Amino acid sequence: MTFQPKDHLPVSGRGLTIVLTTDEDDERPVYLSGTFNAWATQDKRFRMRKLEEGKYTYQFPDELQLSYPMEYKFTKGDWSEVEIDRYGNKTPNRKLEKPEQIIEENVPRWRKNWLPFKEEYLPKIHLISEEFEIPQLNKKRKIWALLPNDYEETDDTYPVLYLHDAQNLFNENAAYGNWQIDKKLAVMAYYGIGKLIVIAIEHAESERVIEYNVGNTRLGKGQGKKYIRFITDTLKPFVDKNFRTRPQREYTGIGGSSMGGLVSIFSGLMYPEVYGKLMIFSPSLWVLPKIKFSFLDMDDVSDTKIYLYAGGEESEKMIKHVKKFKKKLLKKNNFDGRMKIRLSINEEGKHNESYWSDEFPKAMEWLFFSDKSE
Repeated sequence: MTFQPKDHLPVSGRGLTIVLTTDEDDERPVYLSGTFNAWATQDKRFRMRKLEEGKYTYQFPDELQLSYPMEYKFTKGDWSEVEIDRYGNKTPNRKLEKPEQIIEENVPRWRKNWLPFKEEYLPKIHLISEEFEIPQLNKKRKIWALLPNDYEETDDTYPVLYLHDAQNLFNENAAYGNWQIDKKLAVMAYYGIGKLIVIAIEHAESERVIEYNVGNTRLGKGQGKKYIRFITDTLKPFVDKNFRTRPQREYTGIGGSSMGGLVSIFSGLMYPEVYGKLMIFSPSLWVLPKIKFSFLDMDDVSDTKIYLYAGGEESEKMIKHVKKFKKKLLKKNNFDGRMKIRLSINEEGKHNESYWSDEFPKAMEWLFFSDKSE
C-alpha cells in the first residue's frame, strides 16, 4: 500500500471533500488511509462521517498539507477490512492527480476478517497421520500439513509454522468456531504476502491443559516440556525430511493461543536455536505469573521475532500481563538489539477464535515476510 510521491508540492487541504457511497454497508465505521497519513488504518483523524445508510463524507482540515498526486483507499478500520470490488477482488489504490473541491467515490463491497477468499489459492490440506507417535508422552496424535496451493507445481521451499489446537484451526464444525487459517492463507497467497507450510497438531482433548502446562504451575505439574521435545526432536525432523521446508531457525516458527500461547513461549525459550519466530496470542500468563528466564541462554543465537497479541475484553489482566511479559523479555541483557517484539492490542478483542483468526495473517506477514522491527 506504500507510495512515496516525487516532485510534489504540498497544498492546503482546504475545500477538499470526499463523498463515498457503498453498495454494501454495516455497523463498522469507514476510514481513509493514504499518503497523507502514511497509510495508517483506523486513524481517528480520518474517520468519515456517516450521513445515512451507505453514504459517508469527509472534509480534509484546512491546516493539513496534502501532496499531489495523492493515493488513498477506504477501509472499515484495517487492511483485513479493506474495500474490494463487486467480485471480491483487490482494488488498486485510488489516485487524485491534482487538487479538487469534491470527489465522489463508490465502494461495492468490503472485506470482513480478511474474507472473502479465492478458492484456487486455498492450501492443500494433507493429513500426515491419524496416529502420529509421540514417544515422549507415549501417546498418538492426529497431525495435518497445510501446503501452499501450488506446492505440487513448483520446487520451492517454504518456511514452517507449527501450530497447536488443530481442531480449532480450519475445522468448520469446531464447537467454538475456528481460525479459518486455510482461508487466511489463501488471502495471503492472493495478495502476494507470502506462502508457508503450517503443521497443525491436534490437542489432547481432556488432557490438553496438562499437555500444554510447562513445569509446576498454578495448574499443577504439567507435561509441557515433553510435548515441546516431541515437536522439536521428533516432529520437526520428520517434517523437514518429508516436505520441502527451509529448516533453519530463521524460517521456523511456533505458535498458539491461550495455553497454546504459553507452551509456544516455552518452546521458543527452551529451543531458541530451533525457533526464530514465535506467534503468541492471548497467552495464559496467569498460570505462571513469575515466569523466569534464568535458564535461557541466547548468546549464540541470532534475531528472534515474537508477535504478541492480547484483547482488552479477554480478562481483567490480559493486557497488563502481556505488556509486563514484553518488558521483562526486553530487559534481559543478552537479548539487547536481537529480540524483536511486536505487541498488538485490540481493546475490543475477546478470548475466542474469531479475534485470533483476524490476527493470524497480520502475525504471519510480520513474522515471516516483513523487515519491519515493530
